[in-house]
Amino acid sequence: MLKSPLFLKSMALLVCMALLLIPLRILKVIISERADYRDDVNRSLERSTSGPQKLVGPLIAVPVTEITTKMEEGKETRQERSFIRYYLPESLAVTGKQAVEPRNIGIYQGHIWRSAISLEARFALPASNDYAEPRYRVGEARLVMAVGDSRGIESVGELKMNGQKLNVEPGAGLYEHEQGLHAVIPASLMQQPTLAVNFSLALNGTGALSVVPLGRNSEFSLTSNWPHPGFYGSFLPVTREISASGYTAKWRSSWYANNLDNEFSLRNNVRLSELPAFSVLTATPVDQYQLTDRAVKYAVLLIALTYMAFFVCEVLSGVVMHPVQYLLVGLSLVMFYLLLLALSEHIGFSMAWLIASLAGAALMAFYLQAVLKGWRSSLLFAGGLLALDGVLWQLLRSQEMALLFGSGLLFIALAAVMLLTRHIDWYAIQPAKRRIIRLKPDAQEDRFRLWK
Repeated sequence: MLKSPLFLKSMALLVCMALLLIPLRILKVIISERADYRDDVNRSLERSTSGPQKLVGPLIAVPVTEITTKMEEGKETRQERSFIRYYLPESLAVTGKQAVEPRNIGIYQGHIWRSAISLEARFALPASNDYAEPRYRVGEARLVMAVGDSRGIESVGELKMNGQKLNVEPGAGLYEHEQGLHAVIPASLMQQPTLAVNFSLALNGTGALSVVPLGRNSEFSLTSNWPHPGFYGSFLPVTREISASGYTAKWRSSWYANNLDNEFSLRNNVRLSELPAFSVLTATPVDQYQLTDRAVKYAVLLIALTYMAFFVCEVLSGVVMHPVQYLLVGLSLVMFYLLLLALSEHIGFSMAWLIASLAGAALMAFYLQAVLKGWRSSLLFAGGLLALDGVLWQLLRSQEMALLFGSGLLFIALAAVMLLTRHIDWYAIQPAKRRIIRLKPDAQEDRFRLWK
């Protein structure tokens, strides 16, 4: 058995497959490196402009200091505890109009977005003052709007509270690392039972835009020209419409769902960046690096099916192919993926796939014409290779159906091999016995001829 040509050829093909895993591994490293260059562009844009934005507000923050005294060893000691009393809006409506702009750095592309945002909030203040006692020292109330990255604040519109214009100052004024805007609220306004706030700003950023639903009832409506939104986070939009020209989406939430009123009343140091939010990402559609990496996962399948076709051709036609020829054919299939990656960076993945497939099929036809001694068989194999490329293209485009398509392809390939080889007597494929024929000696020497 170990000397059977069938066994030796099978072992040779397995060795060829194992050797081809080396350039495939190198190819995956190249894809990863090129994808890292693409990610560097996004990080560079974030450093040069602004990062993801998370809007928290408007809310009213009142600093309070509680003074307590107690006797210790006959001495009166005084202690102070500072905290912030928050007033969240009864209703909050945020409306945004977003424009996404591409930015090219070399052959790589990133995106920044600009949003015009308007906010309307209504506050209901308690009738009684919980901090009227002398042991409380109350600071000036502030209307606060926190953002994820203050570099993205392009302009600030008028801030009106009950029709009265307030001066907007930079900084959220809550914690050391919180960025945003604030406005001092006059004491006369804090005496009124309800406060209506209208505010607008132009905000730029990269990546995600999030709005924290602070209101007892909160709504966020967003219109964008970007056709590839990525909705994520704690709340999905209740309605959304996505088209080739962009999308519109609307979110709703209340304290019954997010429990944010307890979050602010029970915790003294609320980290605004950790609050749940309505979130949407300016997502990059599946790019050439992700698609090429996914395609390389099917490379072993493509090579195995090609080798299977050549092996069946050998068995049926008697044409013998050397393992080196198998290896060269396999390398041409690996080169298809490298060519695909290089072209896709400049002309797009779909066109790159078409050109790489045609180039690979042409190379295969030219080489097999000499190996198989004719154009008919070589063109047949080249056409089969193009058909396999078409099937793989469908596998990439239909990710949900990839298992079904792949299983069907393997079933058809196995059925074809079984059908074509059903009459072959595999035991008849044996090594020919060697026999030695002795020729008549001449005057010089005895010569022996070895025949197979």
